[in-house]
Amino acid sequence: MIKSLLRFVIAVIFILSGFVKAVDLVGFSFKMEEYFSPSVFNMPFLEKFALIFSVIVVVLELLLGAMLLLKFKLKFTISALIALCVFFGFLTFYSAYYNVVTDCGCFGDAIKFTPWQSFIKDIVLLAGLIILFVLYKKEFCNKDDPYSYSEKPKSNKLKSAFFGVFVGLMIFVMAQGIINEPIIDFRDYKIGTDLKAEKEKINKNPSEYKTFYSLKNTKTGEVIRINQDDYVKESKYWEEGTPWKTEESKNESVLVKEGYKSEISKFKIEDPTGQDVTAEVINAPKAVLVFSYHPKEVSKELLAKIENKVKTQNATVIYGVSTMPNTFKTIKNAMMDGTAIKTIARSNPFVLIIENGKITDKQPAKNFVEE
Repeated sequence: MIKSLLRFVIAVIFILSGFVKAVDLVGFSFKMEEYFSPSVFNMPFLEKFALIFSVIVVVLELLLGAMLLLKFKLKFTISALIALCVFFGFLTFYSAYYNVVTDCGCFGDAIKFTPWQSFIKDIVLLAGLIILFVLYKKEFCNKDDPYSYSEKPKSNKLKSAFFGVFVGLMIFVMAQGIINEPIIDFRDYKIGTDLKAEKEKINKNPSEYKTFYSLKNTKTGEVIRINQDDYVKESKYWEEGTPWKTEESKNESVLVKEGYKSEISKFKIEDPTGQDVTAEVINAPKAVLVFSYHPKEVSKELLAKIENKVKTQNATVIYGVSTMPNTFKTIKNAMMDGTAIKTIARSNPFVLIIENGKITDKQPAKNFVEE
């Protein structure tokens, strides 16, 4: 009973983890791009394959989780899951230790884990799988066991049918997320979100940070770390002639009070001159925004069609928002951080419609043009 319960819990965790990523494969691929970036593993040549790698990882999680749940080929399944956990454990430990990827995306946008929390989760799962391997070891060698490593399940049509339906459903979910929009939206930018209300919550309860300085004594070689308040209070650290020198590269900003968390805090749009137009957008009766996080990859023909279509929308505010100041030719250009755009847009380009601060529609631009 204990090993069956442990097997069920671990299987469900892998299936849930795979499902929330399968729903939004494009979003997970953005996370893979972070790992391939120069600041992490320095393999930028793999960034263009991020979506393929994302599909492989998610398929492995889903299939192996389902196989464990249904008790198919246990030796192979548990061994493969152990290998997968070791791989994930390495990634999460690297992220946590070097503080490079602050959210591994283990459960997509549904549940946020810090890198260390993700690492601990992987270690706990790895320990559970090793225990399972030991508990089921006798069955691996039992030729009479219909679930042994070398035998195919006998008289198991119901489980096989369930497995087939599960695979078909997951293929549909993944395809929907890639071609259109995630079938379930776990993001802060889901339809119905009131951007003005979210901005107010953020302003009323902001996160607080303190700067911690690394100081080195040029006479003794002693190195200390103090926060900004103590630094200001103690004149010996900054007065003229002081032996204490700030090591600029080692200074860091540390979160001391967690405020209201929302990705809406990064919703900031500027015109090409640097003027903030965010308020104009969220206060407009109707604003139509066309986003592009890789404007150079969008064809001029598609851009022209989108611009013509948005101008028929009877909107009071229309902006083309990208990472470049001159992407759009017949509508106003605006700029936004590329990572922030990816949080909103899962396709390139993408259309977002906001009415009095509330998101009323969003869709890939190719769908918008074909309406």
